[in-house]
Amino acid sequence: MTRTAQFLELQPLLFSIAYRILGQVSEAEDAVQEAWVRYQNIVDEPRSAKSFLCAVVTRICIDVQRSARVRREQYVGPWFPEPLAHDPYTDPERMAELNDSLSYSALLLLERLSALERAAFVLHEVFGFDYAEVAAAVDRSEPACRQLVARARKHVREPRPRFRPDPQARDELAARFVEAMREGDLTGLRQLLTDDVRFVGDGGGKGPAFAHPVESLERAARLVQGFAAQLATGLVNLRVQSFNGQPGVLISDQQERVVAVMVLETRGERIAQVRAVINPEKLGHLGEVADAWALRHQIRDELRRR
Repeated sequence: MTRTAQFLELQPLLFSIAYRILGQVSEAEDAVQEAWVRYQNIVDEPRSAKSFLCAVVTRICIDVQRSARVRREQYVGPWFPEPLAHDPYTDPERMAELNDSLSYSALLLLERLSALERAAFVLHEVFGFDYAEVAAAVDRSEPACRQLVARARKHVREPRPRFRPDPQARDELAARFVEAMREGDLTGLRQLLTDDVRFVGDGGGKGPAFAHPVESLERAARLVQGFAAQLATGLVNLRVQSFNGQPGVLISDQQERVVAVMVLETRGERIAQVRAVINPEKLGHLGEVADAWALRHQIRDELRRR
């Protein structure tokens, strides 16, 4: 098999590893591309293309993640991962781990870890690499990698739900949520949200996000009521779509340009948290991005005319 064929076969796995370490689609794609360049340029054929490429992409991601931590300390407002519409890598034997590790809650817990801890944890706990493989990838001894993973487990430990929510039921819940917003149905909306529901926006200072998290059922209901009025102008469209293995909503303008993404976190049969990504720099991989500020002014002008 040629190097090109080997790389293309492994590309979905490489991207999935990179995204979980970095939480950024664009940076993960760059890391995979850099790994390909290095693979092309080596003289001797590696014993295992998979081991070589996984090690290279992991080390690239560790370096990127270290610099990203500094950038995120200066980030304006809450920081969320870039929403991922589809994970290209599948493994039936590790489907539960792969799905769990994609959620926003899991990725935000990984933000507590050092770059080395995160890489070791992702390789061992999510993708099932043994400690010898982890050690080769992160360039540390096996005992050191065991310690890295053990420390990571302590930092990201959280109670797992007793029952996994049915994907179809979650999608139906998202559809009902969108319909309640379209109709401005506050009664219906209250039935879909938990009493302690939380709305949080990531605009990064570059998109019109909420100034502060919106907490409690009543405040959230008023927020959505205001959004319903904006929908009535016909300038904004909503579409139910999964992101990071969770139910979500894609918000677009009349030209189908992406305005924002909402990722819904459910608890039982209700929505407990809504995370909105409005920073345009985090949406470009989903399609052409709208000017959310200009759209906001356009909506305000339309509402004043009514």
